[in-house]
Amino acid sequence: MQAKSDLNKELSFEDFKSQVLNDYKIAVTSRECSLLGRREVLTGKAKFGIFGDGKEVPQLAWAKAFKNGDFRSGYYRDQTFMMAIGELTIAQFFSGLYANTDLALEPMSGGRQMGGHFSTFSLDDNGNWNNLTKQKNSSADISPTAGQMPRLLGLAQASKIYRNVEGIDTTKFSVEGNEIAWGTIGNASTSEGLFFETINAAGVLQVPMVISVWDDDYGISVHARHQTTKENISEILSGFQRENGSSGYEILRVKGWDYVALIETYQEAEKIARTEHVPVLIHVNELTQPQGHSTSGSHERYKNKERLSWEAANDCNVKLREWMIETGISTDEELIELEKSIKKAVREGKKAAWDAYLNPLLKERTEASNIITQVATSSSNKVFINKINNELLAITEPNRKDVASACRRVLRYVISEESSAKTQLLQWIDGFFNAVQPKYSSHLHNETASAATNIKEVKPTYDTEKEDVDGRVVLRDNFDKIFSKYPQSLIFGEDSGAIGDVNQGLEGLQEKYGELRVSDVGIREATILGQGIGMAMRGLRPIAEIQYLDYIMYALQIMSDDLATLLYRTKGRQKAPLIIRTRGHRLEGIWHSGSQMGGVLNLIRGIYVLVPRNMTKAAGFYNTLLESDEPALVVECLNGYRLKEPKPTNFGEFKTPIGVVETLKEGHDITLLSYGSTLRIVHDVAKELQQIGIDAEVIDAQSLLPFDLNHDVVKSIAKTNRLMIIDEDVPGGASAYLLDKVLNEQNAYEYLDSKPLTLTAKAHRPAYGTDGDYFSKPSAEDIFEAVYGVMHEVNPKDFPKLR
Repeated sequence: MQAKSDLNKELSFEDFKSQVLNDYKIAVTSRECSLLGRREVLTGKAKFGIFGDGKEVPQLAWAKAFKNGDFRSGYYRDQTFMMAIGELTIAQFFSGLYANTDLALEPMSGGRQMGGHFSTFSLDDNGNWNNLTKQKNSSADISPTAGQMPRLLGLAQASKIYRNVEGIDTTKFSVEGNEIAWGTIGNASTSEGLFFETINAAGVLQVPMVISVWDDDYGISVHARHQTTKENISEILSGFQRENGSSGYEILRVKGWDYVALIETYQEAEKIARTEHVPVLIHVNELTQPQGHSTSGSHERYKNKERLSWEAANDCNVKLREWMIETGISTDEELIELEKSIKKAVREGKKAAWDAYLNPLLKERTEASNIITQVATSSSNKVFINKINNELLAITEPNRKDVASACRRVLRYVISEESSAKTQLLQWIDGFFNAVQPKYSSHLHNETASAATNIKEVKPTYDTEKEDVDGRVVLRDNFDKIFSKYPQSLIFGEDSGAIGDVNQGLEGLQEKYGELRVSDVGIREATILGQGIGMAMRGLRPIAEIQYLDYIMYALQIMSDDLATLLYRTKGRQKAPLIIRTRGHRLEGIWHSGSQMGGVLNLIRGIYVLVPRNMTKAAGFYNTLLESDEPALVVECLNGYRLKEPKPTNFGEFKTPIGVVETLKEGHDITLLSYGSTLRIVHDVAKELQQIGIDAEVIDAQSLLPFDLNHDVVKSIAKTNRLMIIDEDVPGGASAYLLDKVLNEQNAYEYLDSKPLTLTAKAHRPAYGTDGDYFSKPSAEDIFEAVYGVMHEVNPKDFPKLR
């Protein structure tokens, strides 16, 4: 079941009729899946349903223009399109609805996303790239409205890079930059800032991007008059229309039920975008949503009788059916028979999907029940155990939760008993979790040999007589080596291009490598991230620069919802090895305080968070990441660019290991753990403490996600028996995260003779200026006195009260 797209050659009437009938078959199949899917939710077999009914015909037209190598970045209404390009079957549709964890049966996400979220395989079983030019590609959807838009920009920009930058191996990724990135969005979601930011950026960049706005007049229950000025998105965007040779958009408008006009419109959009690299917006209006927004409610609650009557008459499938009869393509009787056969096929596909989902669960329940029966036989609590077993067996359609819960509750009744059956139950539970947990938890990070944490440290080398240079020079010369070594690498951000970034870490590199590889962009952090995600998904190695750590807030949603989850939500079948470069630490003023680390750590699991103390360490992280294929955030020290560092001789080769701490000073009295700019203060204070007889061990965390994979911190605490974590984040932020890692993962409490302490910034952000920093974040005196206080408690005789 796939739409035919050979519209550029002459067709006989019979061939044309065959194509139209095939399209109608796909449209009706998709609609029946939506209707039956809603019933599956309402009867309890599925948790939630959100479907593409009412959007079938325009998606058929779109599919005809979509070619191998193209990418989709859409939202949860595009099921007809996925069926039309041959990437979604009836059984797969229902497997997604049931959340089947078998990727072979539910290839969209292996049950990790609700139905309506679609993707294709960009990677093979080993995490290597497939040939993306030989397949039709769908980037993995996310639910947040308009969240697909920033990624769309990057997917389109990749074609521009591949077309215009020489030296890149494009074999698996592009054919002369001819690929289009196709986006879809509901008309209500065009109210989101991410939509407007993307629209503007694509117009500036002039990339091959086609956006379809599915306009059915509503956003859930809210009419367009509350959503969009003039109730018309294409009208208010009309200023973007290109004219008289100016750059901009081609804006096309078409009715969503007009089969012929839709095909013509999408063919026109494809030609413009593919050949001219001009973005196109298609406003598809007069669409309907026959079942309302989702299974959470009924649209009869907010649509009046007139609207409902209009929708019934102007449903795109109904209009297509009428046109087919009017033009003699088919008869009412023939279509009735076709529709009956489709209903039967959808029911059969649904049943096959349900059986494939349920049968493994029934088998697991049988195994567990048999063991529970044996446990009951030898237990004094047989009555209670049998009750649990009978309750489990009474569930006609069990979940894995039901099976696991029953087995674990049985254990409570045999706590004091010993039997071979109990041992077997314990082993079965452990084996069950070992087998099942990865179905829901795998692929937060790369699980192949190319994982960044597998890359070993390569230390910087130096001339015999070391030359001290500004830290920014180390970065600059290392980036120079990177761009020479990796033709597919590029960097872009605010002030990154012409002036070589605000701290001159890219000085002169735009002139050397060109504006496409070292680029200035507008003030639009979310789409800077989106550019990076999309290009990384197409085989490039982008470095997206966010000027300051505080500005990450503008891009945090995209980082959290899209980039951080991509590998996880595709179960290892898509990746975006984007490097995010920013600078922070010891900043001045409320809006440059660098106090978001705790929030960042908790919101972007799936992205490495690296906090180098100097520019050599930062450069080493970039080298490590480019040898791997995982996303990361690198936070450079803002006050380190002018500090002197020895100049390495092996630029592009030395590597800072990820997840490994470094001990800068050994000691035996207390372990001091910190990172970034604050670490330098800690290191200096440790020398002052030594002058009064306190020998502190100083450890640089280096990376926060992941943190200390070798558990070296607890080895230090085993020696010192004391711990203090010093951090410039707010109380309960990154320091609390580190304390949890050390105490609960590394079990450092076993070695502590004193209460573990955290020394953080104040709860507020710093006021502007030097004094604002001094009285808001840990100062040298704060650290000295806090450490002294610990030693005073331990030995008040040698360390009398200081203040």
